[in-house]
Amino acid sequence: MSGLARYACALALALLAPSWAHAQAGDGFDYDPSAAEGAHLSWFSNLLLRGDWARDLPQNLPDEQRGMARLRAGLLWLPDDAWEVAAALEASRGSDSARIVRLAHDNHRTNDLNVDLLYVKRRFGDQGSVTLGKQGLPLDLTPMVWDPEVRPVGLAVEHSIAVGDFDRVVLAGGAWLGDHLYGDTSRLLALQAGWRLREGAPHSGGILLSLLAFDELDDLVRGGLARSNRVVGGRFDSDFRLADLQLAYDTRIAGAPLRTRIDLVRNLGADRDRDGARGSVVWGDAREAGALELGFSYQRVQRDAVLAAFNSEDWWFHSAMRGAMPWIGYGIDDTWRVQLALFLERADGRAEDTERALLDLRADW
Repeated sequence: MSGLARYACALALALLAPSWAHAQAGDGFDYDPSAAEGAHLSWFSNLLLRGDWARDLPQNLPDEQRGMARLRAGLLWLPDDAWEVAAALEASRGSDSARIVRLAHDNHRTNDLNVDLLYVKRRFGDQGSVTLGKQGLPLDLTPMVWDPEVRPVGLAVEHSIAVGDFDRVVLAGGAWLGDHLYGDTSRLLALQAGWRLREGAPHSGGILLSLLAFDELDDLVRGGLARSNRVVGGRFDSDFRLADLQLAYDTRIAGAPLRTRIDLVRNLGADRDRDGARGSVVWGDAREAGALELGFSYQRVQRDAVLAAFNSEDWWFHSAMRGAMPWIGYGIDDTWRVQLALFLERADGRAEDTERALLDLRADW
C-alpha cells in the first residue's frame, strides 16, 4: 500500500473513532473486544500517542527523540451467546525511519496499515472457549516473556474450573504462527496452567506455570530480529523452550488495589545464559477515571533466557540486560489516561546505563 493511502486510512480511522459508542477498557494496547455488552454488533478502538526519549545508547548511537501515533479499531459481532467474531485494523504514524525501528527493537512498523485482529471464537458457557485466527495470545505472561501487542495466527483453547466459592483452576494453550515483522514464519506451541486463589476477596493471589516452545526461527535472524540473542553462523545458538513461573498477590491499601508479581523464566533449550527474573509492584489503576497509578518493576534477563523478538518493545534491551522501570499514571476520565515511564537499563558488558522515557496518552472507545 502506498504511503499516501496508508496515511489517508489512518486519518479516516482517527476521525471516526470518537463516534464508536461502545467503550472498551484495556490494559495498554491489549484491549479486549469481547468486553462489549448489550449489542450483537459493536465497534471498539484504542489510541496511543507516544513521545520517546533515549540517551546513552549502545554502539555510539546518537540520543533518540521519537513521536508516534498508533490506532487500533475494529468490529465485533456476537450472533449469540456462544459465538464471537472480530476484525480490526492497526494504523501507525511515526517520526522515525524503518532503520531506527530496527535499531530501537520495535515490534511494529512506524508507518503502516495492517490487520491487527481477525478471529472466530466459540464459547462453551463460562468454562472455556476455542479461538481460530489472528488473536492476542491467551496466556497471562509478563512483558519479560511476551509483548501483548504481538498478534500471532493460530488456534487457542481456554478452560477454567471453579474450585469452591472463590478459587479457580485455569488452563490455556494452543499453536500459532508468530506472524512477526519482515516475513517471519516462526511457530509457537504453548501451554499454561494456573491456580487463582480467593478471586474477588480482600486478599487474593495465584500461581501460573507456562511452557512455550518456539520453532522455525531462521527468518527472524534473516529479518534482523535476532536482537540480543546469541547468533552463530547465521542461526540462533540456542533453541527456545521456555518454562515460566509466576506468583501473584493482590490486596488493597488506602482504598486502591496493590498488585505484586514475581516472574521466573528458564530457557530449557539453552546451555548458558538461560535465566530471567522480573518483579513488579503496582498501586492504583489509571484505567479508572480520576485514579492515580504508581508502579515499579525490575528485571534481570540473561542473553538467551527469552526470545528477544517477541518480548516487550518498551524496554530498549530485550535480553542480556538488567534494569528498573518506575512509572506514574493517571486516569483523566473513562476514556483517556496518561502515563510517564522511566527506564534505567544496563546491557551486559557495558559500563554505563541507557536511559529512556516514554510519555503515553491513551484512549479506549
